[in-house]
Amino acid sequence: MTSEAITSSDLKLASPAQIETYQMTRLRTLVEFLQKDSQNDFYKAKLAHIASASLNSYSNLRELPFTLKSELVAEQSNHPPYGRNLSYPETEYVKLHQTSGTTGRPLRVLDTRQSWEWWGRCWVEVFKAAGVTADDRIFFGFSFGPFIGFWAAYEGAAQLGALAIPGGGMDTDQRLAAIFEQGATAICCTPSYALYLAEAAAQRGIDLTASPVRVLIHAGEPGASIPAVRQRIEQAWGAKVYDHAGASEIGAYGFSTSAQNGLYVNEAEFIVEVLEPGTNIPVAPGESGEMVLTNLGRWGYPVIRYRTSDVVKLSGATAESNSKGYKLLEGGIIGRTDDMITVRGVNIYPSSVEAIIREVVPATEFRMIFFRQQNMDELEIEIELEAHQEALHLERLEISFRQRLALRVPLRVVPPNSLPRFQLKARRIEDRRNLQS
Repeated sequence: MTSEAITSSDLKLASPAQIETYQMTRLRTLVEFLQKDSQNDFYKAKLAHIASASLNSYSNLRELPFTLKSELVAEQSNHPPYGRNLSYPETEYVKLHQTSGTTGRPLRVLDTRQSWEWWGRCWVEVFKAAGVTADDRIFFGFSFGPFIGFWAAYEGAAQLGALAIPGGGMDTDQRLAAIFEQGATAICCTPSYALYLAEAAAQRGIDLTASPVRVLIHAGEPGASIPAVRQRIEQAWGAKVYDHAGASEIGAYGFSTSAQNGLYVNEAEFIVEVLEPGTNIPVAPGESGEMVLTNLGRWGYPVIRYRTSDVVKLSGATAESNSKGYKLLEGGIIGRTDDMITVRGVNIYPSSVEAIIREVVPATEFRMIFFRQQNMDELEIEIELEAHQEALHLERLEISFRQRLALRVPLRVVPPNSLPRFQLKARRIEDRRNLQS
C-alpha cells in the first residue's frame, strides 16, 4: 500500500506515515476550498494568511489558528441566527441541530445533504467496530429533539442497512416492551439511561438479560469507558457495551472496540491533536492533555483545530485488526478542562468520582454538590442508599475517596428514587459556588 494510492477504506491498515500523508492532503484541499471557493466568511478571515501549500506534516498544524466554541457562539450572536461558519448558501442546508447547552448557550449547527451523509458514514464505522451489521435491529432510546444525540446514528443505521426502531415519544414501559416485542439486538442511548432502564426493569420484574439485546452503544457521557459503569450495564443487560464520542459542532469522531481499552479516533475523517491545555504544545504519548480536532469531510460546517475542552490521554498503541493504525485515547474522555475543580488542593474530574461510586455501589443514583467555604472550593455528595446499605457502603466509599483522590468527601444519604433520572446527558453536578456571597 503506497501513500499515494491510499484511500479512506484502506486507512485502518495504514502506517502512521501514510495516515499523516492522507490527512494532510485532505486538509490542504479543505483549506483551499474555504479560502477560495466557499462562502464561509468565518474561516476566510481566520485562514487569510495561511499558505495551504505549506500544510505538509503534522508539525505545520501549528500554523493554523484554533477554533473555539466561544467564537462560534459569538458568531451566532453577531450574525443571527446561524453565524457565518456556513460554506454554502443557507438554501443548501437540510438539517439543523443544536448543542445541549450543558456548558452555556446552545450552539445551532446546520448540515447540507452531503454533510449529513458524511455524519452517517462516520456512524457506520461506529457500528462496524461494535460488530453491528445489516442483520441487526437497533433501538434508539432517545427523544429525537434538537440535540444531535443519536440522530446521526439513525442515519448511519440506514446506510448500514439495519432496521432502526425509534424510541422517541415513548415512556419507559413502552420502550422496555418495544425492545422485547420488536426483537431489538442493539441499543443506542446514554449510559445513564441504560442504567435507568435496568433499574426500571428490575422494579417491574423484567429480566433484561432475557432480551435479544447483545450490544449497547453509548454516547453523551464518559460512562461507557469507566470500567465500573460499563460492567454494571453489561451485568444488567447481559450484553456487550461500546463507547462512542462525538459532538454537534465536530461530528462522530470516536468509537470503541471489543477490547474496551478506550476510544479510537476515526482518522479517515478527523485529525486529532493532544495539547497542553491552553497552549500550542503537543503532549507526549501517555500524557494527558486537551483534545483538538479537525473534521475533514464536513465542508458545509467545518471546524479546524477545534479546542474541545475534553481531557484525553493519547496512547502509542495501535488497535486490533478492525481498527489498526488509528490513534487510541486510553480510557476514553477522562474529563473536561472546564469541569475540573480543585478541592483542597486536589484536582477532581466528575468522571473520577463516578468511577469510585460505581465500583462500590453499582446500582444507585448520586449528585455532586460543589460549594465554597472560607474561600475554598468544597465537594459534598448526595447518594441514594437503602437503610441496610448505609453503614457498609459509606465506609467503603470514604476509604476509596481517601485512597484514590486523597480527599475526605462528605457523603449525605438521601432516600431511594429521590434524585433525578436522565434520558440524555446526565446532570449530576450542582454548582453552588457562584450562589454564595
